[in-house]
Amino acid sequence: MNYIDPHIHMISRVTDDYQRMAQCGCQAVSEPAFWAGFDRGSAEGFRDYFRHLTEVEPKRAALFGIKHYSWLCINAKEAENVKLSREVIAVIPEYLDKPNVLGIGEIGLNKNTRNEATIFQEHVDLAMKTNELILIHTPHLEDKYKGTRMIIDMLKGDRRVSPERVLIDHVEEHTVRLALDNGFWCGMTLYPTTKCTPERAVDIVEMVGPERIMANSAGDWGKSNPLAVPEFIQEMKRRGHGEDVIRKIVYQNPLTFFRQSVRWTGEKTEEPTQSRKGAKQKAGVA
Repeated sequence: MNYIDPHIHMISRVTDDYQRMAQCGCQAVSEPAFWAGFDRGSAEGFRDYFRHLTEVEPKRAALFGIKHYSWLCINAKEAENVKLSREVIAVIPEYLDKPNVLGIGEIGLNKNTRNEATIFQEHVDLAMKTNELILIHTPHLEDKYKGTRMIIDMLKGDRRVSPERVLIDHVEEHTVRLALDNGFWCGMTLYPTTKCTPERAVDIVEMVGPERIMANSAGDWGKSNPLAVPEFIQEMKRRGHGEDVIRKIVYQNPLTFFRQSVRWTGEKTEEPTQSRKGAKQKAGVA
């Protein structure tokens, strides 16, 4: 079955992973900007990172017939450094017209601090001024519900934000309804031991249904599996879910969300596509 991985950090993966993903039916990936495993020391380091996301990875992916898209931001783990964060945010507009950039992300909270919240809101402001989609990182473990609630409150407090243009990732059993009930899209991040296993992800689908939900592998520096979405597909099949429902979650739903970006050029769904004629022209950023 063809699928899209809507959140995977291919910069941390070897080229063989692209080959294996293609063999399993991966058609496209979307790679959010994230932590490099250490705190970077300057905005110039991010400039090189954004070049990697927008120039290098699309070429690597294309060798295996996979479309590569990316998102830009300074990750919540580094947002405690407000001065650096603002310097990085000032760099982002230089890259927003790159053909594979889908929006601003993954932004959010790590330890739910005041500085993280400030930088989160400044990212959102940039996204609103440039009419970009937003991809959200929610914190892990015991801080997840509180952080998710804080993020949603900040988003709902900005009248410019349209929930249907925001993807809230790393949802689990106790946060998925927060995202869905407030009109947002949500993503389940599939890890071997942390976040959400493929089995738990199927439990969540059986709890809330297949609308506005998708599954991703993240595939980052730690223990992770770039083939987690195919494992989710197999678990869905094992439990007797039909091909249409599975395809909706792993293919149609990501397409429906991503095609809101004017830079999405991947495959279209069989469903009628929304007209972009009324989309606002991208505003300039000082």
